Amino acid sequence: MSSNPPDLRPDLAPAPRFGEAPRDGQPRIGMVSLGCPKALVDSERILTRLRAEGYGISPDYAGADAVIVNTCGFLDSAKAESLEAIGEAMAANGRVIVTGCLGAEPDYITGAHPKVLAVTGPHQYEQVLDAVHAAVPPAPDPFVDLLPASGVSLTPRHYSYLKISEGCNHKCRFCIIPDMRGRLVSRPAHAVVREAERLVAAGVRELLVISQDTSAYGVDIRHAEERGHRAHMTDLARDLGGLGAWVRLHYVYPYPHVREVVPLMAEGLVLPYLDIPFQHSHPETLKRMARPAHGEKTLERIAEWRAICPDITLRSTFIVGYPGETEEEFAHLLDWLDEAQLDRVGCFKYENVAGARSNALPDHVPEEVKAERWARFMEKAQAISEARLAAKVGTRCEVIVDEIDAEGVATCRTKADAPEIDGNLFIDEDTEGLSPGDIVTVEVDEASEYDLWGRRIAAP
Repeated sequence: MSSNPPDLRPDLAPAPRFGEAPRDGQPRIGMVSLGCPKALVDSERILTRLRAEGYGISPDYAGADAVIVNTCGFLDSAKAESLEAIGEAMAANGRVIVTGCLGAEPDYITGAHPKVLAVTGPHQYEQVLDAVHAAVPPAPDPFVDLLPASGVSLTPRHYSYLKISEGCNHKCRFCIIPDMRGRLVSRPAHAVVREAERLVAAGVRELLVISQDTSAYGVDIRHAEERGHRAHMTDLARDLGGLGAWVRLHYVYPYPHVREVVPLMAEGLVLPYLDIPFQHSHPETLKRMARPAHGEKTLERIAEWRAICPDITLRSTFIVGYPGETEEEFAHLLDWLDEAQLDRVGCFKYENVAGARSNALPDHVPEEVKAERWARFMEKAQAISEARLAAKVGTRCEVIVDEIDAEGVATCRTKADAPEIDGNLFIDEDTEGLSPGDIVTVEVDEASEYDLWGRRIAAP
């Protein structure tokens, strides 16, 4: 059976993993991290700072002196999920500090949960620390509170998210992320590379590059070059590709200069994988969305990328039922998907979000029509995925091991699979000696709609 149903949320990060046992008498902070991988990186930074000040990390409510809830505010359903998580933490612990995207609307939070200790916005690390200090004073022990150079990680040791920028300059009508996280602010390239070097030195085998718009990296700082590293997506990809780890690019808009990165994939410097949020195909729908580059000839671009790197994997997300979407526009999307033959696809049914300009558009699509279109879209996407995976049977590929279960079955990912949002490759025999983070060669011998099965091939 496939482990990745078609309603998998592509906006969610992997569940945080807590493995460290606090020392006796150490003040302990719990963390609930909701939303996307970018929020998970924020959670890691907060916990790294707290850990450096002597705080322990509690894996449960009962063992925590206070709980930080890092919220998501991308959709109204995500806001409701965040309020529910805050309520659960309040009921189980009672001492709750709220941060993250929903923190940009403090009245919304305190209206539902007036007894939270503090509310801070996204990436307001200092304010979070101040709130923790007020609620639970630090009690560091310099002889035992040693922080690894790589900081606190909430993902398995063998992969890590690498955030290269904050914010976004686009003004898509359905999105309020720029209102919550601000305009694009790129990190200096040398700082990104230095962080990546530390992660690889600490055992990370896969770097997942994330931002709101990876293609725009460095635009705000005029692609500044400092200490031998230039703040441009292509240069950064080349620099990271020289560190010896898998490098996977997420959230890439299909601008013309993306073509410059694809040869690096063909050379093996970075993974042949592009995560591109196309959102729709019909020009009028894209115009109503105010999508950047909505006039670009994306099908021609896709064909060009595949000509340069035939092994490239393309993943994307789409919105169906956007205000004004006609049956003709939706049919155009299905036909486009047939031609594009994307490898990995996620889909949202449109929903209003407080503050989004799309709320005011005319001709909102009835919920039952959204649901019907979503089902038709995912049926098409699933058939494409099944056919493309079936074509891999009999081929050989490298996989990275994510975990080994009690029965000895190894859950792995190919270069075509990002953690949590894409499929898996399972090895159910000859897994002795394998550990998470190992990279091995397999021959694919079975496929389903979303997953593969394979057997290990001995190294030459």
